[in-house]
Amino acid sequence: MKYFLIGYMGCGKSRMGRMMSHDLKMMFVDLDDYIVRREGRSVSEIFAAVGEEGFRQLERCCLEEVCASYTSFVMATGGGTPCFFDNMDYMNRQGKTIFLDADVDTLTSRVLRAKDKRPLLSGLDDGEVRDFVEQHLKKRMEYYLKAQEIWEV
Repeated sequence: MKYFLIGYMGCGKSRMGRMMSHDLKMMFVDLDDYIVRREGRSVSEIFAAVGEEGFRQLERCCLEEVCASYTSFVMATGGGTPCFFDNMDYMNRQGKTIFLDADVDTLTSRVLRAKDKRPLLSGLDDGEVRDFVEQHLKKRMEYYLKAQEIWEV
């Protein structure tokens, strides 16, 4: 079985994915970490070099690579992974999708702790982050709600 954890940045996909993979005795894949290892540069460096569109194409390629290479795993996707191309439909066909749903205040406090590692937040001051998270989450929610399961976190 392939499990895909989806949700906004800071919702706990990586943490939950590690716990879930341990409990299920399955391989854990953090899609962003996979991309970083494959490309030999950070997500921020990739964004700077090829922009968001280039990153999203690379992300899709890596998603397909992992799915073709392994029959079972728990994957923590990037926050935007379900929102581009037909990634959400693709993941739903490949296995089980689980949306980790957290409120805006929780997400904001978490992403502020690692703001420098989040390319979409670069250039925002701390006061602007909550508004950005709230608006961005609203745009992405239509994709997240296509998940087969929703877990409140």
